[in-house]
Amino acid sequence: MTDNERQVAGLVLAAGGGRRLGGRPKALLRHRGRPLVEHAVGVLRAAGCTRVHVVLGARAGAVRDEAELEGCVVVDNPGWEEGMGSSLRAGLDSLAGTGAGAALVSLVDQPGIGAAAVRRVVRAYEGDASLVCAAYDGVRGHPVLLGAAHWAGIAESATGDRGARAYLRAHEPSVTLVECGDVAEPYDIDTAADLGHLE
Repeated sequence: MTDNERQVAGLVLAAGGGRRLGGRPKALLRHRGRPLVEHAVGVLRAAGCTRVHVVLGARAGAVRDEAELEGCVVVDNPGWEEGMGSSLRAGLDSLAGTGAGAALVSLVDQPGIGAAAVRRVVRAYEGDASLVCAAYDGVRGHPVLLGAAHWAGIAESATGDRGARAYLRAHEPSVTLVECGDVAEPYDIDTAADLGHLE
């Protein structure tokens, strides 16, 4: 791992309540015999992220009890029902002062995105002004690498379920797209029909 990669912290957004899944928190869905949040953390670790922060919200106590998150910084987001923007703000706030030059943001409900895609995005890191997104057939997706110089601006614009979308759109000329469509599938686990993607 290069010095650059050591500066990139992993950030898993795993606070959602699974409203369209009948109120089953996505972090606790089972994938390969374990909670989905464990899988997401494992992907970031396999890609070289030694510091991983995990933002929890819905049924956070149950997630802490059932998921093996040893070595992670677990961040509780009491405002998780406001949407992904609040979780992103909580996660970035938890990284302040850690020395991380960037946050590699992944979503707990995208198990089709593995370590190969994360590594590609991390390799595009060029310091704390970096903005890097995985792309799928040229369309921006996750994971997203957010340089620390942008965190304050992102936190200011992250509202509802938009996360960093508005900020990235406003800074589009500065965003590096890294094609990952050949190594990852960016589907979301949002509805009961999507559960077939889980193993």
